Amino acid sequence: MTFLLVLAGAVVFSVACKGPLKAHPGVFYALALVLDALFVVDSFAQLPGVLHDALFVLLHKCTLATALFAVVMYIGVFKRDGRVAQTLRPVRAELSILAWLLSLGHVAVYAASYVTRLASGLPQANVAAAIAVAFVLLVLLLVLGITSFNAVKRRMSKEAWKRVQLWAYPFFALVYVHLMLMLLPSALRGGAAAQTSVAAYSVVFAGYAVARIVRAARDRVASKPPCADA
Repeated sequence: MTFLLVLAGAVVFSVACKGPLKAHPGVFYALALVLDALFVVDSFAQLPGVLHDALFVLLHKCTLATALFAVVMYIGVFKRDGRVAQTLRPVRAELSILAWLLSLGHVAVYAASYVTRLASGLPQANVAAAIAVAFVLLVLLLVLGITSFNAVKRRMSKEAWKRVQLWAYPFFALVYVHLMLMLLPSALRGGAAAQTSVAAYSVVFAGYAVARIVRAARDRVASKPPCADA
């Protein structure tokens, strides 16, 4: 449920702040890095109550970054000339970079945690698998994040950039796999919070997969030339 609430907030933010985000993206990127820094500090020396709670909800499990990534991915399921796409496509890259930056604090803290687990012995099978998936995600995250910046994009050919951006699909799928590896064991043992999280993430990720397939099919039909009269 927490993820769905954060996702709703991410949608509202994306629409309400699209103008300032497009005009002054650096300000939002700087704020994201400040949040990352606070989260890292909070992981070692707990900050005051309200700030700690907010950082825990938004960054501890990468909830805000995942929500923004979901917004970025869902933008692609709407018609390019539709109202939603025309509203949010202009800031899709900025939203992607913002999500990327917000994930860095989570990556830093959990990378240290994973190293500690590996150093102390072989972890449980689901944790070991989650760590392996997390490593692949990190590589994809770095590649996709860096190539989202206009300065990098301009130095690449259009075809090369498009090929790289196709990796967003396996990245998004692996995010779901990573989440399930961490949540399912607790959910299967009857953990109510884990069960709710599994359901919420499954609805969002499966919903995207279905919507994207439908959009691809419709685009193929629309791109076909009309049949000539006999």
